[in-house]
Amino acid sequence: MKNKPIEVTARCPIRTTLELVGGKWKLIILQQLISHEELRLSELKILIPDISEKMLIQELKTLKISDLVDRINYGEVPPRVGYRITEKGRNAQLLIDEMVHFARSYEE
Repeated sequence: MKNKPIEVTARCPIRTTLELVGGKWKLIILQQLISHEELRLSELKILIPDISEKMLIQELKTLKISDLVDRINYGEVPPRVGYRITEKGRNAQLLIDEMVHFARSYEE
């Protein structure tokens, strides 16, 4: 059975998905946050060693604007900030699982 073709528009599902989680780092960041209750910036940097701190901060801001990640400011001195996955962000788990399946099938 063939899948129904998706009409390519400015708001088609594929474009929306790519806008939200496309790029080199966003799904990797989301995967780490899904796997942990909360992570600080320094912990994310350790878990994703190839990403620069500047890029990590930029991607976290974008994910927060998209409501995929929450930023928790504890209002302490020195500043303490944590990041958590939102319910919308948890939906990325299905996409991540499918990407892992695709990659493993491709490598076989």
